[in-house]
Amino acid sequence: MKRLREGLLARVKDNPKAEMPFLDHLEELRWRILWSLLALVLGFAAGFFLVIYFDAMAILLAPGRGVLGEDWLPQALAPNENFFFALKVAIVISIVLASPTLVYQAWRFLSPALEKREKRAIVPSLYLGLVLFIAGVAMAYFIVLPFYLDFMVTFGSDYMTQDWTANHYFSEVIKLLLAIGLVFELPVVILVLSVLGIVTPRFLRTKRRHAIVASTILAALISPGDAITITIFMVAPIFLLYEFSIFLSVLVWRKRYARDAEPSGTTAPEDTVAAPTPYDHGDPARQGEPPDPATPDPDASEAHDADGEE
Repeated sequence: MKRLREGLLARVKDNPKAEMPFLDHLEELRWRILWSLLALVLGFAAGFFLVIYFDAMAILLAPGRGVLGEDWLPQALAPNENFFFALKVAIVISIVLASPTLVYQAWRFLSPALEKREKRAIVPSLYLGLVLFIAGVAMAYFIVLPFYLDFMVTFGSDYMTQDWTANHYFSEVIKLLLAIGLVFELPVVILVLSVLGIVTPRFLRTKRRHAIVASTILAALISPGDAITITIFMVAPIFLLYEFSIFLSVLVWRKRYARDAEPSGTTAPEDTVAAPTPYDHGDPARQGEPPDPATPDPDASEAHDADGEE
């Protein structure tokens, strides 16, 4: 936290104490917020254009029509419901479109607090986050959503009819798409925390059991349905994302140790690293630690005894 505070203040090159006037600091923050708001406004205009001219509503209706028939349409319970829900969809699209600019403005504001090596690692992670988000939304749209809607239609079909309203249907679809897309950002979060030195592979591996339980609970909250659907389409991907996060954390810490060991030309002692298992990628954060001073060195003891005898 001390380095983060000093980095945020280090914005004037001719300031040897890396301090910045408080008002100048607020001025820069104000401009970052204004650029972010402008990106949201432009994103909203583009989102509304996509909703009207590229028939985004029909794309959202496709999973429901795949279950209830091609001629199915949800009910509007108010005269202005069609228009206001189109605005809601445009707002969601605007946030997605403006997210690169929002992240960039946050990055420009916080980047002085980071070292060059941290910048080189975090910038690619932002592109990885975009790819993972798209992958999560695609999985939700093509795999999870059809199974989810089919289960909801089948369950209780003998004693009630399925006549969904537009507000409830579109809200459920968008919530599911965004929720799974955000869950797929887990590796990016772990990668950034590893670069900043906050989490280590050892910590992540020791919390694997907790991750399994959390994955099950999260899957049940995101996509309520039968146990088979949850297990296959939600729990397994979330847990695989956690394992992928451990792998990324291992790469970060190995590179960090290799960089720290270069000036002295030392390498990690072999006896300080346990033999890896299929789920144990090794913990570079523990490599190269000095031995416990309380532990006697057998080689030194034998040499001392030999000198005594002579």
